Amino acid sequence: MFADSAAMPEKPAMAIRREMAALRYIDNLGVVANAYPANPNGSPDGLAGVTTADGRFTIMMPHPERIIRTVQMSWHPRGWGEDSPWLNLFRNARRWLS
Repeated sequence: MFADSAAMPEKPAMAIRREMAALRYIDNLGVVANAYPANPNGSPDGLAGVTTADGRFTIMMPHPERIIRTVQMSWHPRGWGEDSPWLNLFRNARRWLS
């Protein structure tokens, strides 16, 4: 859908209009972020994830599966133990499906 969003700038806006935007980068005030650092890859309209019209498939640019363990992080508080807070995303999804 967004292979070349520079050539087709209406594609991200279309996903937002159709309520297919599953995730958007926002700043600390809750405003959609269009620039680094709140939007690390510069995605248009802060779009970070989209879903299909029926909601069966969701894709996203952030990769929380890459940092589910604290050893995968460049820094973390000592009190976190082995699991990073991102693991809760997957635990909650499994709980919801059960």
